[in-house]
Parts: sequence; structure tokens; C-alpha cells
Amino acid sequence: QVQLVESGGGLVQAGGSLRLSCAASGRTFSAYSISWFRQAPGKEREFVAASSWSGGTTYYADSVKGRFTISRDNAKNTVYLQMNSLKPEDTAVYYCAARTGGFRRNFSEYTYWGQGTRVTVSS
Repeated sequence: QVQLVESGGGLVQAGGSLRLSCAASGRTFSAYSISWFRQAPGKEREFVAASSWSGGTTYYADSVKGRFTISRDNAKNTVYLQMNSLKPEDTAVYYCAARTGGFRRNFSEYTYWGQGTRVTVSS
């Protein structure tokens, strides 16, 4: 199995940027598809971005397309989420998740989860 630890969250003003990191340990990191999800208070967990094992294919939710960029460094066992032009509606706890096999948009398809990192965007 794989263990995931997120970091990089914080408080930022609207229009600002943050970079989240998801550090993995355990079994072969490159064998996993890694995705970022987020959950705002009172809302269901939603897909944000995903990367194939090679990093060559990426997927984004429409709400973040053009503002967020996912990347991964398999040598460092780390996946990043660069978030630019942040909006108050991006406020949520952000989680990284891993699964063997290909990308899935549904959070229930993921086996391994980090503890989450909180992002707050003030207006």
C-alpha cells in the first residue's frame, strides 16, 4: 500500500497562488494514478485534478481548468498542485488520493487518501 501526506495549504487572498504537495511512501509510487480532490463545508468531495503515472496525461475539473496545474515527480514520490488565480469558492480541504489502474473521477474509486490540507481563499 501507499501512504500519502499533503502539505502547502494556508490562507491566501483572492487572486493569489498556492502550491500543494502530496508526498507518498510505501510501494512503487509510479504504479499509482494520483488525483486531487477537495471538500468544502457541507458539500460532497469533488474531483479537482489527476495525473497518469507518467505525468504525461492530466485531467482537470472544469472549475479549475486553466488555473490549476498538476504535476508529479516520481523520483521524489511527490505530486504537486499549483493553484493560481484562486477564488473564494476554491476554499476547501484538499486531499490527494491514489489508486492502482487508470484515472477515475469518482472519489469512491480511490483506495488511499492523505489527511488533507486546508486552503482558505479570502475575498
